Amino acid sequence: MHTLAQSLNLPGGQTITGPVPYTDIGSVLSKALPYVFAFAGFGLLLMIVAAGITLMTSAGDAKKMEQGKQRLTYALVGFFVIFFSYWIMLLIGRIFGIQEINTIFQ
Repeated sequence: MHTLAQSLNLPGGQTITGPVPYTDIGSVLSKALPYVFAFAGFGLLLMIVAAGITLMTSAGDAKKMEQGKQRLTYALVGFFVIFFSYWIMLLIGRIFGIQEINTIFQ
């Protein structure tokens, strides 16, 4: 079992030890994924609000209305890409029996 920063030798002969609890890439990813999904959700919210503001303030201007529609479309497509990639990875992990994928997404 490998750990990050197992010991640090200081001048004067002092040694500080303290393994980091992340022993593999799967544990690092499993700790980071909730933050990634939260960030993606917050980004989706901001993009939808920005698209709504653009549509409301367009005042009939076709160019601004199209810009707002594009922004809303891009936000929803980005959300679906993240959502479906999550489920596809879970499906691949279950079909092929890859335990590391299943532990990352728990």
